[in-house]
Formats: sequence, C-alpha cells, structure tokens
Amino acid sequence: MAFGDLSTPIGLSRLNEFLLKESFISGYTPSQADVIVFKAVGSAPDSQKYPYAARWYTTIAAHESEFSSLPGDASADISSFGPELVEEAVSTTAAEGDDDDDDVDLFGSDDEEEDAEAEKLKAQRLAEYQAKKASKGPKPAAKSIITLEVKPWDDETDLDELLAHVKGIEMDGLVWGAHQWIAVGYGIKKLQINLVVEDEKVSMDELQSAIEEDEDHVQSTDVAAMQKL
Repeated sequence: MAFGDLSTPIGLSRLNEFLLKESFISGYTPSQADVIVFKAVGSAPDSQKYPYAARWYTTIAAHESEFSSLPGDASADISSFGPELVEEAVSTTAAEGDDDDDDVDLFGSDDEEEDAEAEKLKAQRLAEYQAKKASKGPKPAAKSIITLEVKPWDDETDLDELLAHVKGIEMDGLVWGAHQWIAVGYGIKKLQINLVVEDEKVSMDELQSAIEEDEDHVQSTDVAAMQKL
C-alpha cells in the first residue's frame, strides 16, 4: 500500500481516489498518519482536479496546532499508508510461485494440477483480503459542522423566545451546539449558533424553513460556515 510521490499528479490522484471513500488516512479521526501525508503533500491540492484530497487537506490544516498531540506514530514511514489493492494479493501469489522454483505458474501450465493449485491459492488470497476489508465494519455517517445565523426583525424582538424556538427544533441526525449574539447595529443582535448534522439525514433547506416559520421572531437565516467532519 502506498500513494507514491505526492508531489506528482499520479500521487495526488491516488490520494484523491483513496479519500473518496475515507475521511482520514487511518481510522475515523485525525492522527499522525494524516500529519505525515499532509506534510508530504506540502500545499493544498487543486480542488477542481482533486476535490476529496483538497477537502481532507483543509480539514487537517485546521488541526495544525494540535499536530504534536494527535494519536499515532509520528515516525511511521509514509509508505505504510495508502490504498489496499487486490492486485497486491495477486502479485504476492505470483512472487511466492517464483520463489518455489516455478511450482505454481499463474500464466498457464501444461500441468493441470499446478494450474488448479495456483487458482486455489489466488482465490484464498482474495478471500483473505475481502475478509480483512469486511472486518473493518461500516463507516461512520458523514457529518458536517455548520455555523448558522438567525436574524430577528428588530431590537424589540424577544431573543430568548427566538433561541428557544430554534433549539426546540428536533431532527434525527441534528445536534445543537454553542451560540452567541452578534451585534449588527441599531441595538439589533443576530443569533449565531453551531450545529452538527448527519448529511444524509438533515436537509439544511428544511431546517432553515422550520426556523423561519416563526415569523414573529425570525426575519431570515443564513449558513455562515460549513465544514465536513
């Protein structure tokens, strides 16, 4: 397993393909594996050519102040990280066949018993790979952390009632976080509140519509920031 030279288009393409299905280089949270690969990449990948690698790079960059405290082996070799390929199993089988003085010929042999043994060994390798892959279990649900702004009508709007309405909205996959009031002028303050959502369960359009149904308190809502977890 390896990405190759991450300063080249080929290396970045492998990284991008890997991150299409993975959130981090190893495991489900940032670790020293991400730090090692992050440093090897060097700068943010082109988001047009490598969107998944670019998104990952931005996420890890946000943890740069925590690099030294992230879990994992900081001295690990970068070649120990990367996509697992089925071809590796086949290549290993072929290499072992060469070491055994051509006891197993994957490219065709006149001896039917040798061919059968080679196919059996290859099938075993592939089965072991699939079992290892399956043992990792299902991936955690994709989530986003969002900063939402809610604007009241004027300085006479009851902000406590506005906040109670917003936090009173419950959806499967929605978790409300901290909030603060931001002055916008003329004595008016808007609500800025953080939330975490499961992407497949929560529609931001539906959530904003639910908040704006409180026409007595809410003038409008806007997404100020959004980042994948």
